[in-house]
Amino acid sequence: MDIVIRQVEAGEYEALGEITAQAYLRDGLLDFGEDDFYLGELRDVAKRAASAEVLVAVEHARLLGGVTFVPGVGPMADIAGPGEAEIRMLAVAHTGRGHGVGEALVRACLDRARSVPGCGRVVLSTQRSMHAAHRIYERLGFTRTPERGWSPVPHLTDLVLLTYELTL
Repeated sequence: MDIVIRQVEAGEYEALGEITAQAYLRDGLLDFGEDDFYLGELRDVAKRAASAEVLVAVEHARLLGGVTFVPGVGPMADIAGPGEAEIRMLAVAHTGRGHGVGEALVRACLDRARSVPGCGRVVLSTQRSMHAAHRIYERLGFTRTPERGWSPVPHLTDLVLLTYELTL
């Protein structure tokens, strides 16, 4: 595949939102399916792009996936602290899986993090069942940080996100 990674364009917001939502739905990652509150967040690419950098993977004008790169503490950061960037909402369309799209998106985030002044680490959160993503993170040198695990829905104690970090 000849994959190009670039910033999302406004005309692609809806398509990327749907790719992201469908990736989470089809993989069974939303506890409440179509009724899950997080589905709206996944689809709202405009909101993400307003306060972070949203990158897409494209092949011959076909959108294959995307990721949100958060360059530091701010409204889109879940766990990033000072000196840390964060990767969020990595999603690859089912037709693009198995071709290095996810890894290319993560590598692009790492490249961006290296260009952020004062950034020494990249962090992320992931669900326990996201095994393909875990393989990408570990292959690229990320390590688990169990002490940073957290729940996005505090009353759901069985939903604790795993966290990873990579020191640059």
